[in-house]
Amino acid sequence: MIDIDQYRIKQEPFYQAQGAEISLYQAAYDERLPVMIKGPTGCGKSRFIEYMAWKLERPLITVACNEDMTASDLIGRYLLDSNGTRWLDGPLTTATRIGAICYLDEVVEARQDTTVVIHPLTDHRRTLPLDKKGEMVAAHPDFQLVISYNPGYQSLMKDLKQSTKQRFSAMNFDYPDAALEAEIVAKETDTPLDIATQLVKIGKTARNLKGHGLDEGISTRLLVYAARLIKRGVEPQAACRMALVDPITDDTDIRSTLHHAIDAVFV
Repeated sequence: MIDIDQYRIKQEPFYQAQGAEISLYQAAYDERLPVMIKGPTGCGKSRFIEYMAWKLERPLITVACNEDMTASDLIGRYLLDSNGTRWLDGPLTTATRIGAICYLDEVVEARQDTTVVIHPLTDHRRTLPLDKKGEMVAAHPDFQLVISYNPGYQSLMKDLKQSTKQRFSAMNFDYPDAALEAEIVAKETDTPLDIATQLVKIGKTARNLKGHGLDEGISTRLLVYAARLIKRGVEPQAACRMALVDPITDDTDIRSTLHHAIDAVFV
């Protein structure tokens, strides 16, 4: 017997809407449409899914995809024990059975031959074949599949097939505008708004360097980290270097540029 409660979000996650994404996702869930969430690192994709699972009162099963993940990691496998062999459902199969939202985070990191197993769940069939077990699992009426990825890190070798993309509805996420992002950082960390606003200014400077020495700008998540360090009593310049600069680059010139930006904001 599966303990569904272990997959429920017990407390409301903090999420600040940027637009109509909550109502759009609600409509997609009401129709049980599979959803694809696209956006840069740390912009709130996973937090949004957690919030919607809480709001919809549905269990959430999250899978952090990686290049070594096999189809068996998703759907399940036979294991040896003292009584012989037994079948163990994978996270996708569990979600399909109990009517959870199954969230495949950074799905492009998984091998394409692995992601193909989701296809029967994303059309009119809503089934999951367990070939090794000889079973066809019909999706629970409340089941929904959600995937996410960062288009900025796509390559020809790491992209979803068109046959997969066209099975999903899609939502594009980005970093909030400056005023809203400062409000988010302040609320998330209980930090004064003026401090949060200064951190956002530094974040904007770094994002302007994307493609000019930086692969990715400073995420909202990292701004939250810096605010938490400052709240803990760490001097702002040191907190920013630790949370905003050192994680994203080892390039001396880029580091120097960002250090100057930090010093200009926190004078």
